[in-house]
Amino acid sequence: MFFIDQVILLAAVLILLGIISSKLSARLGLPVLVLFLIVGMLAGEDGPGGILFDNAKAAHSLGTLALALILFDGGLQTPLKAIKLVWKPASALATLGVLITGAVTGYAAAYILEIPLLQGMLLGAIVGSTDAAAVFSLLRNAGIHLNGKLKATLEIESASNDPMAIFLTVGLLEVLVNEMKPGSGLLVMFLSQMGLGAVVGLAVGWLSLRLINRIQLVAAGLYPVLVAACGLLSFGITANIGGSGFLAVFITGVVIGNSRFVFQRSTFLFHDGLAWLSQITMFVVLGLLITPTSLLDVWLEGLIIAFVLIFIARPLAVVPILAIFGFNLREITLVSWVGLRGSVPIILAIFPLIFGLPGAALIFNVVFFVVLISATLQGSSLAWMARKLKLTLPPPVTPAATLEITALGDVDADIVEYTLGSTSRAVGYRISQLALPESAVMAMISRDNNIIAPRGSTLLQAEDQLFIVLKPITRAFVDCVFSGEVDGEKNELPAQELMVKGNTHIIDIAHSYNIDITGGAEETLEQVIKSHLIIAPAINAVAELNNVKLYVREMVEERIITVGILVTAGK
Repeated sequence: MFFIDQVILLAAVLILLGIISSKLSARLGLPVLVLFLIVGMLAGEDGPGGILFDNAKAAHSLGTLALALILFDGGLQTPLKAIKLVWKPASALATLGVLITGAVTGYAAAYILEIPLLQGMLLGAIVGSTDAAAVFSLLRNAGIHLNGKLKATLEIESASNDPMAIFLTVGLLEVLVNEMKPGSGLLVMFLSQMGLGAVVGLAVGWLSLRLINRIQLVAAGLYPVLVAACGLLSFGITANIGGSGFLAVFITGVVIGNSRFVFQRSTFLFHDGLAWLSQITMFVVLGLLITPTSLLDVWLEGLIIAFVLIFIARPLAVVPILAIFGFNLREITLVSWVGLRGSVPIILAIFPLIFGLPGAALIFNVVFFVVLISATLQGSSLAWMARKLKLTLPPPVTPAATLEITALGDVDADIVEYTLGSTSRAVGYRISQLALPESAVMAMISRDNNIIAPRGSTLLQAEDQLFIVLKPITRAFVDCVFSGEVDGEKNELPAQELMVKGNTHIIDIAHSYNIDITGGAEETLEQVIKSHLIIAPAINAVAELNNVKLYVREMVEERIITVGILVTAGK
């Protein structure tokens, strides 16, 4: 048997244990990262696995690659609308917030551990950033629904604050080990890290989109791999010219994820699985690296430092920043609490070992202990804290399940599957009453393992699976038709024309989109337009009814075939 055969078997077993442990996360109330770390620790030299692993450089390399893939996936799934909504508070937390958190924690660590102040500040910088993988996992997989502003702030902060922590860590190590002078040297390093990361991330993202959409590959399965390669290219170029590869790979992910490209949904699914594999591999390897018995030597000091970080440093950083941006006390409290530490601090704690800093082993053990306490305490109580602060919301107003099967290559259309939830506004209505956009076509209905040919008279039921061919630009309108309603809350429709058939009834428009049009419930849009126009209707004629404009977009002789509906600001 070759050595690689044993490595493959061991890797498969550890990954399987990691995946199985993720199923226990919700039941035990622990974040998955804690369980992955525990799997690694149990497999290590002090556990029943007995695996001896002390290669800090290998752990750093694997951790860096895994974190790059996790951040790339986070960027792919981050809507540009969310970034525009909270970029100011999120960027302030990701820079100034990390600096304040690190400084307060570092000062306390120097006193508690009786080490030089600069080494204490180094420890503070290492634990200064929140963990993107942990925050994404909790918010997206734990069933915690927060308002868009709060959720976006937490996710974007966690995804963008790693470069600041890395800059502070590397900068302090240069001062401690290589005697670099603080001041201008650190400033130049900061500007190059952030500036190059942003520029390369945007440039590679823009170029990647043109490559992905123009190249004709022989196999559809190569497109997700191509996207992954573009993300890693962004990281590699930036890191090799002195910038922040982590910032670059996240920005590249945002650029690609917020644009339309071929085989988009399959790419997202591929990267979601790749991010999970990266999390499992990274945390298990980091768990293998630690010697659990060594944590017993620093448990008290680690506990006190974790207390300072969670209850003093993080709130001191968050409260003034979010107060300036108009967050209320309950929201500030939750953001202060969701300061989960995870893989990044442990990976950064390897840096002093690689640099050969005296006392590096102490810093690594303390950081590992602090991460365990933070992830366990804050991660397991996040849902409880959100409920206590009355910040949780009902599930979002969307279909029970939405799955894009495939993008049709160069054709500007998608095939989308909707599974109707019991609260969907389409349940109990006939297809002819749905007022679907004019370009959307229902291709098939699956009900109880039976295929039903859709007709206008077909009555829709809960759990029906609908297969819709639609243009991407109309997706938000179609989502609205099949969504559910929560306490009468209206869906946010895009500020664009809704194109529907002229024989659509007013009552159907009101039910499907919550758009109120003046007229009788059973009147058609064609009848409403003709009754409000003084002259005979013509193409592009418009009838204005309070805050709704009805445009004539297509006619056959005297019949109005297609109508454009545009909702303007209410009067």
